[in-house]
Amino acid sequence: MRKIPNFVLLRAFEAAARLQSFSRAAHELHLTPSAISHQVRELETFFGRTLFARSHRRVDLTPEGRRLADSLGRVFDSLEAACGEVRLAPSGQVLSLHCAPSFAVKWLGPRLPDFMAAHPGITIRLSTGAEPMDLTAAREVDLAISYGQVVRRPGIEVTGLGPEDIVPLCSPRLRPRGGSWKTLMATATLIDSQLSDITWRDWFALNGLPLPERPRQSFDRGALSISAAVDGMGIALETTRFAERELARGDLVEVGRSVFKRIRREVHFLSVRSNERQVDKIGRFRQWLLGQ
Repeated sequence: MRKIPNFVLLRAFEAAARLQSFSRAAHELHLTPSAISHQVRELETFFGRTLFARSHRRVDLTPEGRRLADSLGRVFDSLEAACGEVRLAPSGQVLSLHCAPSFAVKWLGPRLPDFMAAHPGITIRLSTGAEPMDLTAAREVDLAISYGQVVRRPGIEVTGLGPEDIVPLCSPRLRPRGGSWKTLMATATLIDSQLSDITWRDWFALNGLPLPERPRQSFDRGALSISAAVDGMGIALETTRFAERELARGDLVEVGRSVFKRIRREVHFLSVRSNERQVDKIGRFRQWLLGQ
């Protein structure tokens, strides 16, 4: 058996913490404030910790209560979503997709409304994570889009999502006036994307330039590096796939497009279980994605 307290106690605590009131929690759950108070005290006894600091006419979460409330909030949100999926019309389908975070934010997210409009019977459930997903273990996930490393197993079909150009990007405010792009690269602040397999050392070596020995700004997501470059913090080495909207709007420019060599590499991969690739919802999404 799972080592968790009675669900009724957790439900009472979650409502009281979210609404910051025993009386409002009682109204939501069709109980009395006294019943909520007793259930919360029983939960506190289970943990051996005080979850609420009680004072005249108000209650406040203790640090332990706040940690529990934050975690329970996410759990209850997931439960609510799962129950909502069960209530879908018989023709409704839920597609569970796991995706590299920056790919989800910068490229996939802006295009999903088009997929949803074309396939109204499919509901997307999107999760993100930097680690590649193993579909042989994560049976609840239908497809996975990974960055860099991909889990290859018998029965898993992996498709590359095409080569990408990884280039230096900066705000137009940093564009050299009277100087050269090479001078800018030698003097400007560089931005690291910590999880990127392609580094500034690779780019400088490709272009036959010495790597500047100076501190660099550092972010753990490509989307954050692009945002920092837009804000003028320095030059980011990122894929033009992620920066397509910023480049189109003029928020970013490619540094020395006619001067420097580009790094071109396939870095994103779609994984699907081979015996499920013809499942309607999976086949529709896969075909749409590769078409994009």
